[in-house]
Amino acid sequence: MRKIRKGDQVVVLSGRNKGRRGAVIQVLGDGRVVIESVNMVKKHQKPNPQQGAPGGIVQKEAPIHISNVMLFNPATKKGDRVGFKQLDDGRKVRVFKSNGEVVDA
Repeated sequence: MRKIRKGDQVVVLSGRNKGRRGAVIQVLGDGRVVIESVNMVKKHQKPNPQQGAPGGIVQKEAPIHISNVMLFNPATKKGDRVGFKQLDDGRKVRVFKSNGEVVDA
């Protein structure tokens, strides 16, 4: 079970996008995450007529290392550390370290 998953709201901790917030689009296997409209880069792309993709300069999100993001806690309006807890019914859920609130609904 991962501490940060697809769809989570996260805050960037370091780099040129420090303090920006967004939803996780993708979690890559090598410990990096792609966050919507954060860490935008310009890619020079050749046209591909088979896929109908035009050429030119395309802006896209680049991955950020997972250690540079923190899960956003809506109760405190800040980034928060995440731990795991076993519920009475046997489920394992993520919880915020600051207030013990369950992340997964």
